[in-house]
Amino acid sequence: MAYQNLMNNYFNPNSVYNEEDFRSRFRMRRHVFKRLLHDVQHVNLYFRQKLDKAGHLGLSPHQKITIALRMLAYASPVDAMDDTYGMSESTGLDNLTEFCQAVVQLYKEEYLRQPNQADLKWFFSQS
Repeated sequence: MAYQNLMNNYFNPNSVYNEEDFRSRFRMRRHVFKRLLHDVQHVNLYFRQKLDKAGHLGLSPHQKITIALRMLAYASPVDAMDDTYGMSESTGLDNLTEFCQAVVQLYKEEYLRQPNQADLKWFFSQS
């Protein structure tokens, strides 16, 4: 049910929330989320939906990435993810770790570099 709500609210055609709402809640545009989802799924098998040991479908890639982003963007405690998304505390921590490792692997060269002098000048002019 949590998966269906997530999809109906944010990702299905005619979703409950529009692009502005999505950007406000996810801190990114929907197309950026979709790119991130695609990229992360291709470098880390953890983010593909699988059957659990009982033969039930596990959490979807949308859920896993949404949970990691919510934890990072809002400093949400991992136990809050259990109430909202049905992800246990230990799985939530594993999920966040896998997500961070995948993002570093994917985007390290392009986005996660040491700041240069121009970056530092801009940064300190903003504060």
